[in-house]
Amino acid sequence: MKNPWTTLTTKPQYQNPWIQVVEHDVLRPNGKPGIYGVVRFKNLAIGVIPIHADGTTVLVGQYRYPLEAYSWEIPEGGGLLAVDPLDSAKRELVEETGLSAGRWHPFLELHLSNSVSDERAINYLAWDLTEGVARPDDTEQLQIRRVPFAEAVRMAMAGEITDAMAVAGLIKAQLLLDRGELPEDLLKILRK
Repeated sequence: MKNPWTTLTTKPQYQNPWIQVVEHDVLRPNGKPGIYGVVRFKNLAIGVIPIHADGTTVLVGQYRYPLEAYSWEIPEGGGLLAVDPLDSAKRELVEETGLSAGRWHPFLELHLSNSVSDERAINYLAWDLTEGVARPDDTEQLQIRRVPFAEAVRMAMAGEITDAMAVAGLIKAQLLLDRGELPEDLLKILRK
């Protein structure tokens, strides 16, 4: 579809290593002048749902500064735009959980808060796991919780998990499981 917005000027207002805030003078779709603020992300959001051989998954708990609240999530973080998203997912999984995976399946792409930002996310399922040592960033104080996959989905449905990437990922993974549309070896693990 044709873009109904006309950008007149663009002014960067703020930036740090992770984001840039840009203000646009625009003509709205109705032709009237206005402004539009956009948060441009310098990283790709990456989420991973690790699946152990017994059908359990790993949730990561941490305090989220912007929300002033504790949050249970799937392992997730950022990856540089110039880096293969799978490489970023592998790094993030090891950093937060100490897990490495022999098998990977990308299954969900999202635009997060697309009315104010260009942040894009990719979620992966990971299995054939090997335990290792977690190496969280110095900004992270994490708790790890291993639960049955069905329990993680229940938590998302009940509002106990509210992180967008985690909720969307868990629900889509459950739908793909119900339809039999996951890799065969992963289906066998999750259907035990």
